[in-house]
Amino acid sequence: LESYPFYNAPIATINIGDSVQRIPAHFAYDIDSLTSITIPDSVTYIGNAAFNGCNSLSSATIGSSVASIGDSAFSYCTSLDSIVIPNSVTRIEDYAFDGCKNLTSVNIPNSVNWIGKGAFRNCHKITSIDIPDSVTSIGISAFYVCDNLSSIKIPEGVTIIEDNAFGYCSSLTS
Repeated sequence: LESYPFYNAPIATINIGDSVQRIPAHFAYDIDSLTSITIPDSVTYIGNAAFNGCNSLSSATIGSSVASIGDSAFSYCTSLDSIVIPNSVTRIEDYAFDGCKNLTSVNIPNSVNWIGKGAFRNCHKITSIDIPDSVTSIGISAFYVCDNLSSIKIPEGVTIIEDNAFGYCSSLTS
């Protein structure tokens, strides 16, 4: 499939077959009616803005072979409240979950070594984050305006924390 195959279509459910290996850029871009998605274990890559703007998406299951979550892959999925990132993921790309304002729970596995620019920016309901020992770099504004974020665990292996990584985290106390 090429980019934007279902742009703004009134689809509630998309079944992705077990032979699919890549979710293309803008796959389900701006589909307000999509409520849940299950990405099978055959998928290794979720493309840029694949589910960007799916405002009703409240449940996303990511298969165990995904290595990278693309730029803005789940940006502005405003109903998404939790996400489990599988152990196969090594990179959370720029703005992957930006604007997921109802995201309360994020599990970042030990396989992740890089958290991109704005990856969790404007995720207002996140209260705590445990950054795994495998992470070495936290991008610009990665957790910017996570205003309910009150605690963060940053491991010794982190060598780069870029500008405003935790800017405007007004509840941050530890």
